[in-house]
Amino acid sequence: MPATPAWPPNSAPRLFIDQPLADGMELRIEGGQAHYLLSVMRLKAGGVVKLFDDRTGEWLGEVSAAARRDLIVRIAAKLREREAVPDLWLCVAPIKRGRIDWVAEKASELGVARLVPVLTRRAVVDKLNSDRLRAHMIEAAEQCERTALPELAAMVPLDMLLRGWPAGRALFFADEEGGAPMVEAVRAHPGPAAILIGPEGGFHPDERDAIRAVAEAVPVSLGPRILRAETAALAATAVWMAVAGDW
Repeated sequence: MPATPAWPPNSAPRLFIDQPLADGMELRIEGGQAHYLLSVMRLKAGGVVKLFDDRTGEWLGEVSAAARRDLIVRIAAKLREREAVPDLWLCVAPIKRGRIDWVAEKASELGVARLVPVLTRRAVVDKLNSDRLRAHMIEAAEQCERTALPELAAMVPLDMLLRGWPAGRALFFADEEGGAPMVEAVRAHPGPAAILIGPEGGFHPDERDAIRAVAEAVPVSLGPRILRAETAALAATAVWMAVAGDW
């Protein structure tokens, strides 16, 4: 007797929809998403697509009508709830285009709850394209079966970030002058956390003093090798996820 094929098929395309989804609702999909479904994935009426909204979870959609430039998708069933996300913020000094895009993409893949660009004295970039960063997060989530996206905060100067630092949230910062090994520090400070990574030139001495003055600040070491800013950000995130996250 032939086996029943898995449903929905794992090959079904996935899309992020920036509005709450519900059973039975119909959506008109246009623009770039429609081009992807119609021209790249060759979906026709009766085809299926997985949709998620970063609010309610993941849904199965069926194409009820397809035109040249748009299509209508009806929500047919709920596949799963929105995933739980570990309470970790990644606070990073902006770096060159391409590298910061990569950080945003990988933060989404790794399950970071909030990405916070932080303006520091030695940062070589003082403006970011938030729409582009969010697009990289969405694409990563679509490809990696995520049902939640990191919150993307507006860029904030370091002094403002530190002045408003919430009590009870550990602030692990990669200190060039040394600190506790990251694994040991995370084990010693469970609960809500953030990782702070400086720019390619490192923190200014005054900035380092200001960070250390925060009660929740925990200087950490990421090992014996010198890491680029983007590598440090993701290495620290991976260590935290392995010790205190949901890995």
